[in-house]
Amino acid sequence: MLTVATYNVNSIRARLDRVLAWLGRAACDIVCLQELKVADDEFPRDAFKAGGWHCAVHGQRTYNGVAILSRAPLTRVSAGLGDGVADPEARLLSAHTAGVRVVSAYVPNGQTVGSAKWVYKLAWLARLRAWLERTASPGEPVVLAGDFNVAPEDRDVARPDEWRDSVLCHAEARTAFRTVLEWGLIDAIRLHHHADGPYTWWDYRMLGFPKNNGLRIDHILVTRKLGQHCREAYVVRDERKGKQPSDHAPVVAVLAAD
Repeated sequence: MLTVATYNVNSIRARLDRVLAWLGRAACDIVCLQELKVADDEFPRDAFKAGGWHCAVHGQRTYNGVAILSRAPLTRVSAGLGDGVADPEARLLSAHTAGVRVVSAYVPNGQTVGSAKWVYKLAWLARLRAWLERTASPGEPVVLAGDFNVAPEDRDVARPDEWRDSVLCHAEARTAFRTVLEWGLIDAIRLHHHADGPYTWWDYRMLGFPKNNGLRIDHILVTRKLGQHCREAYVVRDERKGKQPSDHAPVVAVLAAD
């Protein structure tokens, strides 16, 4: 079995103890992290190495930043979309480990529909699709995991009418997300959950979590080769509880060996 997780930690400095404690309980093999908010040399590598993790980091101070943790060594590590576009934001990291190619992604939020950041979000998703076409094959074992800042369908939103025109649920964002999927990826959660939810993000404001005003914007996407062996996928909702949580909860997929 290979257990893969993704977790937007919303500052690794603020959440380090919580993340380490969860990793100690979770028995994961590979973990993709997003929104580190630290430069590469500020990432707490020693704390993860002490727990037996190999680390690859593409960091950025104050904003963004992605990482991949693996129990097995990481090879062929590559940061960014590599398409020649001048883009200083640290949002994509790829590596090979444990027989799969793993990609940790942090898709732009978009701020408000129609803004420059919205245009950047849609363009970034198009660039991600182009990156997949250039660098990978749908016939390979690929895991693309992270915070996509898109709730793909109304069943991924607790209150669809409230969020419909937001950057997380807008029809253009959903179309851009589907274009990435259509490259040859399967949504691991939807292999096992067909009703409304589960949700992965709740706003800190307006009692979002106590009222369960949640959205599913964190995803583990796998090529069909892996999807055929996905035995389980779930959200660790309890990690959104307690003292100083991230506003996201981890998502986990369990993949059986061929």
